[in-house]
Amino acid sequence: MAEELRDLYEASYRRLVAQVGALTRDVPEAEDVVQDAFSRAVGRWNKISRYDDPERWVRTVAMNLARSRWRRARRGSQLTRTAAVTDLPPRQPSPDRVAVVAAMRKLPAAQRDAIALHHLADLPVDEVARQLGVPAGTVKARLSRGRAALAVALDDTQEANR
Repeated sequence: MAEELRDLYEASYRRLVAQVGALTRDVPEAEDVVQDAFSRAVGRWNKISRYDDPERWVRTVAMNLARSRWRRARRGSQLTRTAAVTDLPPRQPSPDRVAVVAAMRKLPAAQRDAIALHHLADLPVDEVARQLGVPAGTVKARLSRGRAALAVALDDTQEANR
């Protein structure tokens, strides 16, 4: 049991964080959510391991957890999470990363999801299509439109910084 679950974790963690990160727009939050989903999988592994696609179960749980956290935060609830180390300076992202994240936020969700899965999670177009439940041609169109929009947004950012 432990070996199969570890293999699933190693094979899919990065991909799942990228997908959930596209939804949450917050990588640390996405990492927490994916960890929570895998924690839930441990207790149900005997059942989940018999599924055709156990990764799909973990992804569904992670996406649902992310949506639930977002709803709680939106209602004004305080998340009970606190920083473990407070004396470290905050990590500053590079200007390029800030520009890419800002440009990604401007994309429609469908394009953002396709780009995150294909470019950040390194999934092939056919797998992105399967996970999003759309034809491969739709994924290709979303990728093309999304990359074009990112290019324009990033070019505008560079010109503004000159």
